[in-house]
Amino acid sequence: MKGYKVFTGTANPEFSRKVAKYLSLPLSKAKIERFSDGEISVQITESVRGKDVFIIQPTCAPANVNLMELLILTDALKRSSASSITAIVPYFGYARQDRKPAPRVPITAKLVANMMETAGIDRVVTIDLHAGQIQGFFDIPVDNLYGSIIFHDHIKNRELKNPIIVSPDIGGVTRARSFAKKLGLDIVIIDKRREKANESEVMNIIGDVDGKDVILVDDMIDTAGTITKAAKTLKAKGATSVIACCTHPVLSGPAYDRIKNGDLDELLVSDSIPLKEKLNKIKVLSIAPVFAEVIKRVYHNESVNGLFI
Repeated sequence: MKGYKVFTGTANPEFSRKVAKYLSLPLSKAKIERFSDGEISVQITESVRGKDVFIIQPTCAPANVNLMELLILTDALKRSSASSITAIVPYFGYARQDRKPAPRVPITAKLVANMMETAGIDRVVTIDLHAGQIQGFFDIPVDNLYGSIIFHDHIKNRELKNPIIVSPDIGGVTRARSFAKKLGLDIVIIDKRREKANESEVMNIIGDVDGKDVILVDDMIDTAGTITKAAKTLKAKGATSVIACCTHPVLSGPAYDRIKNGDLDELLVSDSIPLKEKLNKIKVLSIAPVFAEVIKRVYHNESVNGLFI
């Protein structure tokens, strides 16, 4: 077999090390440095000729730097005669601008897709895209994994007395319904109105949460405004406890203070993005084993979907 190699960018090297450990494979070597003006310099320091290569690099904050680093790594590997290049992108940045909700605005998710393809990426593996249709922005294969796989067992082991799944907005209903189906639970929906980016107002709760142990399910939490307002409203409606499950802990701006001082009892997140702070309320569950298994399956041309059946 011609073999494969796994490289990492600097966005989340700890996560990359976990993936490599599950693969029983050392991370391949690349020198990633900065010129004095901030430009990124990359040199691949081992042969990749004829190899299938996987680059692990979430495009989280600082998004511009991490995205450019991924593109430059790809170009370096392509010019080093790698047979194929798969981008393992646990968090896909710029995904929130996936359509034109107003005149004269960009569709950045499509722009990033174009850039990744132009750089030479042959396949993308990510988890919980902000909008599933982003897969169609690519003309190369895209595997969009389901983050809920890491939360199911944890929720079951909690043995909550009266659990119920809640979607924090209308757009997340499909995700919440899938989560609820796997656990055999009912679903409640929160109707909210977003006046502008990063600001939201909970308007109405569709369903009954009185005496329930609520499990909020979302793909990402940015400023934590939605999730903490939802927790406050749910408890005002009689919820016994509120736990949130979120794949991508973006947690920018006042997020940590809101979570620390808010009504949320616990926040379960994955390690797709490295946390800036540690809070007792935040528990991290690793998705590294999932990505390690996907890398093996992609390399051996096996079904990825079989992981989630």
